[in-house]
Amino acid sequence: MIKKTYLLILVLALISCDNTSKWKTQSVDMEKKKTKNMTEYEKKATHFRDSTSAMFLSGANGVLEKKDVSATGRLKYFEPNESYRIEAKFKPIENGEVFKMETSTDRLPEYKRFGILSFMLEGAEQELTVYQNLEDTNYLFLPFRDLTNGNTTYGAGRYLNFMLADLENPLIDFNLAYNPYCAYNKDFSCPIPPVENHLKIEIPAGEKKWH
Repeated sequence: MIKKTYLLILVLALISCDNTSKWKTQSVDMEKKKTKNMTEYEKKATHFRDSTSAMFLSGANGVLEKKDVSATGRLKYFEPNESYRIEAKFKPIENGEVFKMETSTDRLPEYKRFGILSFMLEGAEQELTVYQNLEDTNYLFLPFRDLTNGNTTYGAGRYLNFMLADLENPLIDFNLAYNPYCAYNKDFSCPIPPVENHLKIEIPAGEKKWH
């Protein structure tokens, strides 16, 4: 009787292992099929997002609170959509104003109004102001709000980054829009998008809200 019981347990264990193996194989096959059907742009965007998720969720960049660090978690994004990768026109702002940008704390970093990016979206011309970081003048900052904020995306807005060289043939890629650090951890101080960068349309691209 003991031998029969032992054999039954062994058989069940082998069946269980076999099912797990099949599940893992199917999961890998599905992932490969999904990747195979992606465009080259979608593959690059997905790779970038996977790398960013790994950096955040492992705790490597020190942004997430300890309770949110996870070996299996992922940041949340809209599906990559090349229609939100848009050619733009850049117009520099002559003698742009230097001002103190409001943040989520009492910190007031100085930025210069550097130029205007204009582009077509939702059948109308849109404009966003690019700001120059006075501590690193090669770095350009584009914080913005849109009508997804507070619904599918972080309520205070999202960010895009540019370098000076990017303005020679400017592209606004909203698939790269990311959340400020204070979206994950209130201990951080984050710039608040100025009113001139509040879009009156939805931008369902890039990073979604964390919680």
